[in-house]
Amino acid sequence: KNLKDFLNKKVFEIEKHEKENKIGQVNGLAWTAVGGDVLKIEAIKIKGKGELTLTGSLGDVMKESAKISQSLIKNLIDQNIIKVPKNLIYKEDESAYNLYNLHIHIPDGATPKDGPSAGITITTAIASIFSNKKVRSDVAMTGEIDLMGNVLPIGGLKEKLIAAYKAEISIAIIPHKNYERDLKDIPQEVIDNMKIIGVKNLAEVLKIVLV
Repeated sequence: KNLKDFLNKKVFEIEKHEKENKIGQVNGLAWTAVGGDVLKIEAIKIKGKGELTLTGSLGDVMKESAKISQSLIKNLIDQNIIKVPKNLIYKEDESAYNLYNLHIHIPDGATPKDGPSAGITITTAIASIFSNKKVRSDVAMTGEIDLMGNVLPIGGLKEKLIAAYKAEISIAIIPHKNYERDLKDIPQEVIDNMKIIGVKNLAEVLKIVLV
């Protein structure tokens, strides 16, 4: 109980996940210099002309991931795979994505962030705000996305899943290839206390997380 009398204050602590499901807020899993972390990725839509704003000290690769995510969601809306509620269409014969500007933010803006593994997280956030469906707050995910909606493998899986476990995440979504080859490196305590699901495409992700 008196450890704090002998040790310095905590400089890095993983927060427990929020209990409330929200539209446009998704838990992403990230690798950092001090291990894994759970990052909230936030997205909102504002009446506009389809412009994309990115904030949170994002690197070039993560900015590219966001642009890929936006294009992928546009395509899925055009194919009516992602269904936009009629009340969001305030101009006739206009696609929803041309009626709203997107703002994607990853908090802790002073910390630089980069890499492609937030692809499925960003895409899920955009899908959430256009479908007007909430995202499960007890789910976290990691995976690169391509324009066809395929989920591609990532690095740092062990650290990411340990972070998810510490945040009391119930379900971790990871790329199928990582599921096949990397689970042997994950501590048994993590595997026993969290459901880990390998996915191949975005459709599988959205089926799990959108409520």
